Formats: sequence, C-alpha cells, structure tokens
Amino acid sequence: MDGILLLALLFFVAAVLYGMVGHAGASAYLAIMALVGVSPEVMRPTALVLNILVASIVTLRFARAGYVRPMSAFPFLIGSIPAAFIGGAILLPPELYRPLVGAVLIVAAFRFGVTAATPGDEFPPRAPVLLAIVSGVVIGLLAGLTGTGGGIFLTPLLLAAGWAGTRFAAGTSAIFILANSVSGLAGNYSSVGNIPAAIPVWLAAVAAGGFIGSELGSRRVPAPWLRRGLALVLLVAGLKLIFLP
Repeated sequence: MDGILLLALLFFVAAVLYGMVGHAGASAYLAIMALVGVSPEVMRPTALVLNILVASIVTLRFARAGYVRPMSAFPFLIGSIPAAFIGGAILLPPELYRPLVGAVLIVAAFRFGVTAATPGDEFPPRAPVLLAIVSGVVIGLLAGLTGTGGGIFLTPLLLAAGWAGTRFAAGTSAIFILANSVSGLAGNYSSVGNIPAAIPVWLAAVAAGGFIGSELGSRRVPAPWLRRGLALVLLVAGLKLIFLP
C-alpha cells in the first residue's frame, strides 16, 4: 500500500508540472515507474490511461481560457492519429531511437531555458498545412512507440518554428496529446489487461494534479515561467529516454 501511495504522490507532482505547459505527463509517469521497478508491459498502458485523463482536463482548462483552436490542431491530428495507432502496435528495441530523441529533447530544454525571459507574443497556431501533417505523422509514430502523447515533441516544434505563442502551443499540444494517447492505447489494446488494480488511486492523483497545473498554466503563471517549466519537462524526458530502460 505504501508503494501505491508513493507512486500516487509522484504522479500528482508530475501532473502539476506537466499540466502547466499543456502536457499530460506520460514521459514522467514512465520514468517514475521505471525507477520503482514496474515491468515494461505494465508501464506503457498505465501511462497512456493516466495521460488520457490528464490530457482531457488540461485541454478543457486551456480551451476555457481561449488557447485551444481545434481547427489549427486538425492538420497535425490528420497525420498523428493513424501513426500513433501504428506506433502503439509496434514493439521495437529502444536502441535505435531513444538516445537520439533524448538528445533532441535535452537540446530543446537548453534552448527554452536560455530564451525563457523573452518568449515572444501570444498568437494562435499558424503552421503550414502540409508541414503540420508531415510533422504529425512523425510525432504520432514516436508517441505510439514510446507510450506518450507526443506533446514533448510538438510543443518545442511549435515554439521553435514560430508557429504558435507559448500558451497557444500548450493548448494545441493538450488536444494533440489527448487524441494520440487514445489512438496509441487503441493500437495496443491487448495491453489494457496489464493495467494494475491500483489505477483508480493513481487516476485520482493525476486528476488533481492536472487540474491544478492547467489552472496555473492557462491563467496564472507568466509565460517566461511556462518556458522554464517546459525546459524542465523536456530535460527530464530526455534524460529518461537516454538513461532509463
């Protein structure tokens, strides 16, 4: 029971931090479970189930604050949803992609940490349609393979390419994560049977964390601090991909 409550506390903290930047926390949930010795068969479906709940809350909160534009996210989703389904059905050895993706995330973390004080103006997503579709395919496949919603890849892309302001990038990532988490879990539906009995406790913990984090991110925390939060999220995710199984 102590182990279940410890995981609940850690999941809660992760959901607060990730919810602030429009993410649902799957990469953190995977890292936490890896650290405490949860088996890989249990990790991915559990992270996706937690992700779906938190992404739903975060999407709603950012939408109410005016930072979710479904039609702007639609081109990304056209490519990502089928790709996430395919990625969720594939079990590949991590040696090929984990170090590379981890390095990309760490570089992005450094970039956003350095530029946090000057995040730029807020503006709705304006990505070219074709590039958005292609990006969605690549990110969706990575999301399905890694058991995440893909926000750790999409948000840096939106900001680095100048396709969205900080909070609009977070809102777009939230709806993107929700769709890809559902698609990824559907692609590996047989894994649902591996979800542990403690899942209701963990769902309650991440729901509370997601609510608090998304409220802070969508309304209260200044944009520079959102970028610093994003930098920390990316750093944790990158280190997890490189150093944890």
